[in-house]
Amino acid sequence: MEEVEWTPRQPRAEDLRVGLISWAGSYLTYEPYKNTVTATAKGLGRRQTWEILVSNQHDTQAVVRLRSLQGLYLLCEADGSLCYGRPRTSHHGCFLIRFHRNGQWTLQCIISGRYLESDGEDVFCTSRVLSAYHMWTPRPALHVHVILFSPLNHCYARADPTMGRVWVDAPIPCLEECGFLLHFQDGCYHLETSAHTFLSHLDRLVSQPSTQTAFHMQVRPGGLVALSDGEGGMLYPQGTRLLLSLGSSPHGGEEWFILQRCPTWVSLTSKARKFLSVVYDVEVCAASEHVSPMSLFQFECDNETPTLQLRSANGCYLAQRRHRAVMADGHPMECETFFRIHWNCGRILLQSPNGRFLCIAANGLLMSNATIPGPNEEFGIRLANRPFLALRGRYGYVGTSSEHDLLQCNMDQPDCIHLLPCRQGIYHFQAQGGSFWSITSFGTFRPWGKFALNFCIELQGSNLLTVLAPNGFYMRSDRSGTLLADSEDITKECIWEF
Repeated sequence: MEEVEWTPRQPRAEDLRVGLISWAGSYLTYEPYKNTVTATAKGLGRRQTWEILVSNQHDTQAVVRLRSLQGLYLLCEADGSLCYGRPRTSHHGCFLIRFHRNGQWTLQCIISGRYLESDGEDVFCTSRVLSAYHMWTPRPALHVHVILFSPLNHCYARADPTMGRVWVDAPIPCLEECGFLLHFQDGCYHLETSAHTFLSHLDRLVSQPSTQTAFHMQVRPGGLVALSDGEGGMLYPQGTRLLLSLGSSPHGGEEWFILQRCPTWVSLTSKARKFLSVVYDVEVCAASEHVSPMSLFQFECDNETPTLQLRSANGCYLAQRRHRAVMADGHPMECETFFRIHWNCGRILLQSPNGRFLCIAANGLLMSNATIPGPNEEFGIRLANRPFLALRGRYGYVGTSSEHDLLQCNMDQPDCIHLLPCRQGIYHFQAQGGSFWSITSFGTFRPWGKFALNFCIELQGSNLLTVLAPNGFYMRSDRSGTLLADSEDITKECIWEF
C-alpha cells in the first residue's frame, strides 16, 4: 500500500468562534430576552460567543457577519443601535473587520461606515472617527486544550520535557506532548504543556507562569493565530530542528498556526488484553502487549448519531472489507469506515455496516463476524493522549473557587483533573494538589479527598464525554454553578467537552 500523508481536518464551527472584549474588559453579549446587545459580562460564556462568518478576506481586513450560538446575527440599525436577528438585506449585519498590529480588531458597519463601540455597558455604532473605544480584543472560544499546526511546515508543535523546549516537528498529533492548555489572563495567553510547564520568552519551558510566559495573540477568522511578546518578537519555528522560539524576521507566514481542539486518541484492547495494532501497513490484529504509535487510533465520533470512525496513525481509517476482514485502508467518506458504537460499563462493542460485531479471530486478526455480541466482542478503551481532563459544560469549566468549598462548573478557567486509570473505562480523579475527588451525600464534590474513588468515562463524541460518578448518577452542570452527580439519564447538562 502507498504511504498516505496525514491530512489535518478542516476547521469546524467551534474553531471559528470568538469572544470580543471591549476596552473596559467586558464581553460583547447578546441578551435573548431583550433582543439587545450589551457589553457587561466579565467572562466568556455561551451568550458571549460569536461565530465569524467571512464573505471576503484580505491580509489586514475581512468582511464578516457575527452569528450567535442561537443562530441569530448582530445587526446595526440606521439610528446606530444594535440588536440581533436575521439580516433583511444582503449587506445588513455586515461589518468590515480590520486587524491591527496589537492584535485588536475594529468592526465598521458596511452600510453606515460607523464603528462598533462600547461605553462599558451599552453597545452602539454612532461614530465614524476611530478611537480606543472602538477596539475589541478577540479571544478564541474553543476549548482551552488545543494543538498548534504549522501549515507552512505541515507539522504540529510538540513539547519536549527532557530538553525543556517546544519543537514544531510532529507529523501526527497523537502524543500527549502535542496538547497545550491555552490560559487567558489579563489580555495575554500562557501556553501550558501536558507536563504542566510553560513556554517562556527565553524559548525554554519553565515551571510557573509569569510575565515571561505571557504572549499576545493575533487572531484571524478560521482559527489562524500568531503569538508575540508585544515588543516586536514573533513566535515561529526556527533552525533545522524547528525550535519554537521568538524571532523578528519570520518568512512566508511562518508565524501563523492553525489553532484546533486537541483530538482524542485511544488504545483498544481485546479480551486477552492485547492491544489492537496496525501491522504490515493495513492489517489490524491484537498481538501486542505494549502500546506503540501503530496501536493508537483517533476517535472521531458524531455526537448526533452513535457512529464512530477510527483513524490509524498511517492516515487511513479502519474499514470493513471482503471476507469480513477489517483493514486500516479506508478513506473518510467510505460508508465501510462507519461503525456503530455500544457502551457497556466502560467497554465498547463495535458494529460494522453489515450488522455484525467486531471480534478477534483465532489468528489474532480483527474481523466482523459475530451476529450476537458477547464478552469476546467487547473491547477495552483507554484515552491515549490525555493524562488529564479539562471539563467544560453548559455554564463554564469545572474548577475550584476561593469563594466555595465545593467544585464549581461555571469557571472561566479549568482545573486539571489528573486521570489515574485503574481498569478499562474506570479512572480515579486526582486534583492538582495530589488529593482525590470526594463526593458528598448530596451529590456534590470536594477536591481534597484522601481515598481514590471510581469514575466511569464514556465518550459521546470526538471531544465529548459523560462521567458516571461513584454514587451511580451522571455528573452534570447546574445553573447555580455547583457541580452535581444526581442525574439518572444523560441530559444536555451531563455532556462535557474535554
